[in-house]
Amino acid sequence: MKKIYTIIAGLMLTASVFAQAPEKMSYQAVIRDASNNLTTTQAVGMQISILQTTATGTAVYVETQTPTTNANGLVTLEIGTGTVVSGGFATIDWANDTYFIKTETDPTGGTAYTITGTTQLMSVPYALHAKTADSITGTVNYTETDPVFGASVANGITALDTANWNNHTVDTDTQLNEAAVDGFVANNGYLTTEVDGSVTNELQNLTVSPIGDTLTITGGNFVLVPGISLLNFPPAPVIGDFINGGVVFWVDGNGGGLVVDVNDLSTSAEWGCDGTVITGADGTAIGTGAQNTIDIEAGCTTTGIAADLCANLTLNGYSDWFLPSINELTELYTNRATVNTAALANSGTALSESISVPYGAYWSSTEYSSYSAWGYYFNYGYSNVNDKYDTYRVRAVRAF
Repeated sequence: MKKIYTIIAGLMLTASVFAQAPEKMSYQAVIRDASNNLTTTQAVGMQISILQTTATGTAVYVETQTPTTNANGLVTLEIGTGTVVSGGFATIDWANDTYFIKTETDPTGGTAYTITGTTQLMSVPYALHAKTADSITGTVNYTETDPVFGASVANGITALDTANWNNHTVDTDTQLNEAAVDGFVANNGYLTTEVDGSVTNELQNLTVSPIGDTLTITGGNFVLVPGISLLNFPPAPVIGDFINGGVVFWVDGNGGGLVVDVNDLSTSAEWGCDGTVITGADGTAIGTGAQNTIDIEAGCTTTGIAADLCANLTLNGYSDWFLPSINELTELYTNRATVNTAALANSGTALSESISVPYGAYWSSTEYSSYSAWGYYFNYGYSNVNDKYDTYRVRAVRAF
């Protein structure tokens, strides 16, 4: 029974990085039988012709090859490397006309070609024509518009500049590297490294007593400055003041402290990341809430949880709000009456002490375990460890 074969062909011209263009073109074809099955691992006979001007034009080059299909029915060959029947591949003038490639195939491996196809060569094969740039004939006229580089920065380079460039001398001035500079500074009594592990404990706060002309520095040292109390220094903040974006609920005695937002950010937010230990978020002391919040944001990607609400709050011109630690939250409970009065006076709401859900409880930023964290029941007046998936109230605080 006679078989009918079909092919799907593809032509590719491989560019070369060398000045001399390769005298060949890559060609691929997929051969299938009449049932559309691949003809695999079988030698096929092929005759390739390059036709000029039209699809039925004169063959300027003809060659034959006998490639073998692979397991996918694909044959791959390079036109220009087969057995030449007529013409010369290297002598084709690609730029002078239109060319077509004609393939004739015998799927049994002989020369009884039963499959014929003709395709016009488009722009890609004419990369072979790039080799003609090896030579130029005729007269080339070009007028140099700036023969002395008058418009170039090179115009200012003098013969002396060139001589100095080619005969420069080594700079003998004393130059210190980083280690030498550190040694020089240290030898003259200057600090070059942090010697006690803290970058903030050298900072000092000055406070002026309105009575007695006393100027006090952090740590309890003081000096009497006659008349200093008459200067217009702002008074030290006290609990209940509405400053720095919120209501003061704790002061450190040196002009700094903590303020709280006048409204809850949420009445039912989770602590978040139940079952996950958040490294670093276990600070309990006053002053640790900000770092707890940073660590929660870094270790828990869930949005809308208590710490995330505080960290993303921008209020009254401030964006450094955080979820208070358990001790900071305890201070807020201790001074809740004063805070509530100031909050209500500034269009806020009082801290909840309701016995209804969520029971007047507020989340702190202090983690207890992978499954629980500390909260504070404002209706009962005590702290408690709660499941992270419980939903409680959230109040943001910030330091000043």
